[in-house]
Amino acid sequence: MKKVTAREAWTGVANCRDCAIRRSVLFAGLEEADFDAIHRPIDLLTYSPGTEIYGQDDSAGSILTIRSGLVKLTQHLPDGTQRIVRLLGATDVIGLEALAADHYAHAAVALHATEVCRIPRDVVLELSERRPALHQAIIGRWHKALGDADRWIAEFNKGTARRRVARLLLWVAERSDGEHCQLFGREDLGAVLGITTETVSRVMAELKRQGCISEPRPNQFLCDTPTLRALA
Repeated sequence: MKKVTAREAWTGVANCRDCAIRRSVLFAGLEEADFDAIHRPIDLLTYSPGTEIYGQDDSAGSILTIRSGLVKLTQHLPDGTQRIVRLLGATDVIGLEALAADHYAHAAVALHATEVCRIPRDVVLELSERRPALHQAIIGRWHKALGDADRWIAEFNKGTARRRVARLLLWVAERSDGEHCQLFGREDLGAVLGITTETVSRVMAELKRQGCISEPRPNQFLCDTPTLRALA
């Protein structure tokens, strides 16, 4: 973990100039004086694939902005099973419930090598009081999270397995250059889409045979986007 002061974050020291905090909607309206008022450092954290960022029901003391990588939010059910309820990538905010609750609602786990900026809850609350625009941005993030949840249900948990896989490939590719897609383990893919690991493997094999996708390297796919859109 690396700690970066608010001034370093503002001026771009320690590779913060292009950080998601600076370009994300949540903090885009802040001015230098606002950062001067922050007396607690921002933590820069890196996680390898499979590492838990925080657990379900952990004490929620911070929100986190994803600088790079991919994170899954997982909910553990009473019967011991778990479901992936959302995927988030660069510039997305996780742990927003910390602003309204004492514990995190989900577990957050890195799927790819991931870097996040962790901001203490009281810092965000203080800034939102000073800057009404930040308060509005937080409301906007809540609204986006609700929209993403609706899209998740509509696109990834409805329709045939083939359509679900095509939609997920397109979603991941959209977060890159529209064609390249870095996936993750088949078990996680099945948990995202609500289908078995065997079904995921079968559909992926079919899509490769039909030329809809190619796999130059393990879990690195090149997508025929128009064809996938037609399938989706």
